[in-house]
Amino acid sequence: MSLIVQKYGGSSVADAASVKRVARRIVDTKKAGHDVVVVVSAMGDTTDELLDLANEVVQGQPAPRELDMLLTTGERISMALLAMAIKGLGL
Repeated sequence: MSLIVQKYGGSSVADAASVKRVARRIVDTKKAGHDVVVVVSAMGDTTDELLDLANEVVQGQPAPRELDMLLTTGERISMALLAMAIKGLGL
């Protein structure tokens, strides 16, 4: 058994079909007997869209702490959807 680290960028999880495809790869890797660690980015252009929105609501530079919290929402959405898809595949 080995530890496999898989990283999926924004285009890899850009829509529901892509999330399902990634989930299948993760499940297949686990079923092959490996431990799996998954790192996932925000979907598609989510981070850019959130940055644009932050810049629209603030004159000047957004506060770093609040900007960090805002930007993490993209990854959290991807993680939640991916976890749902993996559970849907029985893992």
